Amino acid sequence: MVINVKNIVKEFKEIRALDSFNLELREKEILGLIGPNGSGKTTLLLSILGIYSFDKGEIKVFNQELKPNSYDIKRKIGYVPQELALFEELTVYENIDYFCGLYISDSKKRKELVEKAISFVGLEKFKKFVPSKLSGGLARRLNIACGIAHQPELIFLDEPTVAVDAQSRSFILEGIKELNRQGASIIYTSHYLEEVEDLCDRIAIIDQGRNIITGTNEELRDSIATTEIIKFTLLEENGIVLKELRNLSHVIDVTIKDSEYTVKFDNPNSNIGTIAQFLKDRGLTYLKLYTEVPSLNDVFLELTGKELRD
Repeated sequence: MVINVKNIVKEFKEIRALDSFNLELREKEILGLIGPNGSGKTTLLLSILGIYSFDKGEIKVFNQELKPNSYDIKRKIGYVPQELALFEELTVYENIDYFCGLYISDSKKRKELVEKAISFVGLEKFKKFVPSKLSGGLARRLNIACGIAHQPELIFLDEPTVAVDAQSRSFILEGIKELNRQGASIIYTSHYLEEVEDLCDRIAIIDQGRNIITGTNEELRDSIATTEIIKFTLLEENGIVLKELRNLSHVIDVTIKDSEYTVKFDNPNSNIGTIAQFLKDRGLTYLKLYTEVPSLNDVFLELTGKELRD
């Protein structure tokens, strides 16, 4: 096991940021952490890294307790924080060289690693630029390069694609997959659920300092009552239709927004025929009618009672 977190409690005055928290990261796995702001994600990362002390529990990294002088373990770890951690007076090359130098003292080896990191994040044309001259997406790439240049075995990525353009997001996500293919174990936090679904082998849902559930996409979907979601759009909203839908067998929830009805079922059978017949019997013409499996957002909403971005 790369990381083993057992019953961690972390308090800040009157706030319990982590409440009997448990988590495991397996070797060569990408583990996604999702939760609303203030749920405890960053506190968890900083506790694992040894930056925060904690009140109760145990954390082991590479089967050892991480202490301030555990330099052999720290050399194996890379951390990319949510906020850009760059020196504005240093160039792209100099920033990466500085952070790589915290772990690699041999100048020849460090130069090779810095050049490799620059190539990895696609900043070859920007070596002499200072961070203020980079776009938001390029600055994010530099932030990542600074955290992974020393080729760590364990990487923490805290919201690495926040506020970047689509092209940079795609570049960053592909880079993360490549790091994992090269053997890195990764903990990844994001508010973009489609990223988490695409990237992660397993996902932990965190709320109010607790790990509510951890599992694969399929395991998380299987943990909730909703098995199928039918959506259809009418020319105008109809309150009677809404009430009658809720009385259908196996319907557990019905919502409406901008004349689009969302009907959630808890049975394993296809329900689109049931809805089509329901509309036909009432002489209602629909503009579109389609079925979906529950998404990660549906799982999060059902388990926590809130949207991720609430």
